[in-house]
Amino acid sequence: MAAPEHILLSRPDSIGDVMMTLPMAGLLKERFPGVRITFMGRTYTAPVLRQCRHVDSVLTLDEFQHYGAEVAALELRKLRISHAIHVFPHREVASWCKHADIPQRIGTTGRWWHWFSCNQRVHFTRKGSDLHESQLNLKLLAPFGLEKTLPLDRLAGLGGYTPPAPDATVQALLRPDRIRIVLHTLSKGSAVEWGMDHFRSLIAALDPSRYQVILTGTAAEAERYRRALRSSLPQVTDAGGRLDLEQLMALIAGSHALVAASTGPLHLAAASGIRAIGLYATTRPIHPGRWAPIGADAHALVAKDAGRIRDPLLQVQAITPEQVLAVISALPHR
Repeated sequence: MAAPEHILLSRPDSIGDVMMTLPMAGLLKERFPGVRITFMGRTYTAPVLRQCRHVDSVLTLDEFQHYGAEVAALELRKLRISHAIHVFPHREVASWCKHADIPQRIGTTGRWWHWFSCNQRVHFTRKGSDLHESQLNLKLLAPFGLEKTLPLDRLAGLGGYTPPAPDATVQALLRPDRIRIVLHTLSKGSAVEWGMDHFRSLIAALDPSRYQVILTGTAAEAERYRRALRSSLPQVTDAGGRLDLEQLMALIAGSHALVAASTGPLHLAAASGIRAIGLYATTRPIHPGRWAPIGADAHALVAKDAGRIRDPLLQVQAITPEQVLAVISALPHR
């Protein structure tokens, strides 16, 4: 295969999935200096993609769907893309790329439409694999001769994510005299959740003279957690529904630790270099072996007796506040 000049990475998926794909961009930039990388994501993940130094331009599935199939293909053709990689299989995107006459179109053999829309097909299965999601993504780089499985610490260094600087709104939420702990209590149903009782116990265990607890979530999520958590406590700052994604990224980076289930904010925290504490079940395919955050200070917690519990929800809820507190308490003293 000829050296790529302009690669389209397509993953119109959630924030966590996007974060697991960014190391692909870094590896491609490292292997092919000067290559241009365009990323097809969703409108709501675009702010994250714009913070990655390896991504030169961002397209959104939502905008291209609005164009219609014919115009979408024409718009892609204008970009002179040499290679398209379908990291997350999407039938419309695959069709647009084919009709845009992108010379090399790479996808898995596991989607029937790739047999008609892709001319480079890679055979591998994610189900049952022992590899991490970020490692599995690299399987799609086999046509470039990049077939080695890289360790997670190496992949973490390839992400290229730099969080935005905090604006005045974010700065006003951060207490410089406290160790700042973000609790992202809910996940929009994308992950098994820990439960409000546990978060309430964790808040009670954090010394208010040392810690600031910051609650985050969408406006709808904030309505839920406010009914269960004492967000009016003096050490608690309720940021739910008050921030856009760019501000949330800055808030996370300006904190010392974040506690969450396997959600986008957890992966943002790991990439920001703060202590990312994830709460996981050991059940495949949602286990930490596949979805743990990657970063120098990333931690994936499971219940001590998880092997005796079959239900993933009960597994996550068996993680004790004391387990989480131990990881938080190991932060350097201020």
